Amino acid sequence: MSEIKVPDLGESISEGTIYKWLVKEGDTVGQGDVLAELETDKVNLEISAEEDGVISSILRQAGENVAVGEAIGVIGSADAAAGNAPQAAAGGKPEAAPAPGSVAPTAAAPVAAPSDAAVPAAAPEGAAGNAALASPGARKLARERGIDLGEVSARDPIGRIGQADVKDHGAAGPGAAVPVSPAPQGKPEPAKAAAGKAPQQEDGKAVERKRMSRRRLTIASRLVEAQQTAAMLTTFNEVDMTAILDIRKRRKDAFKEKHEVGLGFMSFFTKAVIGALKAYPLLNAEIDGEDLLLKKYYDIGIAVAAKEGLVVPVVRDADRLSFPEIERRIGELASKARANTLSLQELQGGTFTITNGGVFGSLLSTPILNTPQVGILGMHKIQLRPIALDEERSANRPMMYIALSYDHRIVDGSEAVSFLVKVKELLEDPEALLLEG
Repeated sequence: MSEIKVPDLGESISEGTIYKWLVKEGDTVGQGDVLAELETDKVNLEISAEEDGVISSILRQAGENVAVGEAIGVIGSADAAAGNAPQAAAGGKPEAAPAPGSVAPTAAAPVAAPSDAAVPAAAPEGAAGNAALASPGARKLARERGIDLGEVSARDPIGRIGQADVKDHGAAGPGAAVPVSPAPQGKPEPAKAAAGKAPQQEDGKAVERKRMSRRRLTIASRLVEAQQTAAMLTTFNEVDMTAILDIRKRRKDAFKEKHEVGLGFMSFFTKAVIGALKAYPLLNAEIDGEDLLLKKYYDIGIAVAAKEGLVVPVVRDADRLSFPEIERRIGELASKARANTLSLQELQGGTFTITNGGVFGSLLSTPILNTPQVGILGMHKIQLRPIALDEERSANRPMMYIALSYDHRIVDGSEAVSFLVKVKELLEDPEALLLEG
């Protein structure tokens, strides 16, 4: 017999949420089989069986927060499971298997009272008992809100406290929470089972309550943190994309035939950003207390919109990569992001970020910093606009607005504007990108 435990989730991640179980109690599994999927702040991870056996019990359910090292299930031996299987009566049908935790009646004796092991323990009284049965997420939330777990009423029949219980207690105020009578053993509470699924009535109108995913909560927290901790400003410019569009038109077929990858815009922008970072290194820095960390490498984060939320995989040492290598690497990371198969290593770090709202039709926006980075470049939609070529001539040109959000604590406005002008100059003269490389 062995416990199914939450594996090490990587740097700075101490807990996750069970996204879904891929097995159920009684299923036979082999070593290496995927048992459950765990959602973390950044990626979804699979939990695999460490030995052959049978799922004897599932301790934590989908949607519950679990900590690293915590047991979420138990794998029993296949031999033991076979030995406990009910035997068929001679000439008759096999007996029905008793429900988990119950005592099977026999024909010769009356039904015995359930043993202590078969009956869920009553919720312990007092803060110590409640804290022992509280989930890690509930304990963390209670600490943040200054709530005594001993005063929180649990909806769970065995007294286990979840985040929803802490939130309800905080919303109602100390001592105002009304305990919910536990449902009969073995049957879920109808109200709890339907929570988050059936539309609710609010002022006579139907609404649906849907729990935010862990990743969406993390995105929300980090964006708010960026705005609260950084002195964030944004400066804008526009780029004439004529030269880049001309190169792509003339070279895209030969480029794809030779390198087996398309020539997109991101390789041009990545190279231009690296050239500008070399000229203005404070945009490639990080604040560490009262010190500046000036990074001498260029790991460029590329924001990708995935179904579960925005992620920023990192192209490592982008300054050492050629155009086709950059395009290939970005394509691989984007595919992984949409398939939800990115590793933690592919998401960690990064010295500067590029985000492209233009693929969704955005004409102009203000990107938010990806902390602890101090700069992010926003790309936008290419649109034909009349541009004055000189005092007498004008022409319709494919123009793109670009935006640089930066941390004014270490980057002055003049440096930020100069950085963006440098990006503009390199993009409008693509041959200069070769020299910068």
